Amino acid sequence: MIQAIHKLVTFEDFAAWRPEGGRYELHDGVIVEMAQPVGDHEDVIGFLALEISADIKRLNLPYFIPKTVLVKPFEGESAYSPDGLIINRPNLVNEPLWKKESTVSQVASIPLVIEVVSTNWRDDYYKKLADYEAIGIPEYWIIDYAAYGARKFIGNPKLPTISIYELIDDEYQVTQFRGDTHIVSSTFPELNLTAEQIFQAGGVQI
Repeated sequence: MIQAIHKLVTFEDFAAWRPEGGRYELHDGVIVEMAQPVGDHEDVIGFLALEISADIKRLNLPYFIPKTVLVKPFEGESAYSPDGLIINRPNLVNEPLWKKESTVSQVASIPLVIEVVSTNWRDDYYKKLADYEAIGIPEYWIIDYAAYGARKFIGNPKLPTISIYELIDDEYQVTQFRGDTHIVSSTFPELNLTAEQIFQAGGVQI
């Protein structure tokens, strides 16, 4: 993160204030300006967007990948701007904040969220994990291509890891992928990708 603006605000105030350009999130009423992603980070999310978009088109799924949509938990004053977000277009008519705020909060609208880990890894592994689980988002990917996360999350020694959290009985269960292991996704079961391919998109030498 670059900085946090330490004045508690409501989501409504945040949505009205959010400027064009830049990337901001709301964490428990605090506006947080997110760091500009580095090239490797952008390579990873760009590669995934292309691969997933191809699957969406090939299977004629009612999904799309937006650019600046916010995900808002039902409770509290938080709103997140994920690195990757899959939107289920047909449910947007039921989203009260969609038309004016480009914001979704209903599980039926959000089959999958992706976060690519940066130096603020605690947000992805702690705060966002808990809030995405509370919303009921069926699938959450944490792509830790530079092994930033704590050892309790990605093992010892720390290695580049993709953690896919799947909601089972209202709780996330995690499966991890490294090296030439093929990604297993409930949302995109025909996605033919290995962890290594994703990491190499981010400049990781395997």
